[in-house]
Amino acid sequence: MAYDPNNIFARILRGEIPNKTVYEDEHALAFHDINPQTPTHVLVIPKGAYVSFADFSAKASDAEIVGFVRAVGKVARDLGAEEPGYRILANNGADARQEVPHLHVHVFAGTDLGRMIKPAGK
Repeated sequence: MAYDPNNIFARILRGEIPNKTVYEDEHALAFHDINPQTPTHVLVIPKGAYVSFADFSAKASDAEIVGFVRAVGKVARDLGAEEPGYRILANNGADARQEVPHLHVHVFAGTDLGRMIKPAGK
């Protein structure tokens, strides 16, 4: 999947599309998902043009990587999700059903999230 500079997250970063910002710094932007799947559903995106974790880990600077990881943790803490718990999820590629070609992490919280995936063979 190639990076599309006109993807919705790139447009949000450029201020072309409004969002409900939760957190922002020089490396990351976090905002509420427009179609929440749990009571708390926030997306955290790096400000750089990265398609996936593989792309990000290969091309981002150390400062970008540290800043993004810290932003995910800060968002979870600020949302009050440390206790009783939360899930982070990043879909990468077609088989994972990644819809937007810009690295993003979903932070899910606010309810019992159940099993992550079905056990193998079921």
